[in-house]
Amino acid sequence: MTFLMENLSTIIILLIVIAAVCLAIRTIIRDRKAGKGCGACPGGCHGCHGSCGGHDVGQQGEK
Repeated sequence: MTFLMENLSTIIILLIVIAAVCLAIRTIIRDRKAGKGCGACPGGCHGCHGSCGGHDVGQQGEK
């Protein structure tokens, strides 16, 4: 019991950090499932630093 009382502030901060990380991961997963962001690459990600290297934006179907 003394361990909990001595480290209560550290434990509370740790729980807050874990909650923030979980919420960030949840948001990223939801955005990817919804097709938002460069990870899903819907074709409009020219501003992404990865530049959607899987295809050429604007040149699809042209040969």
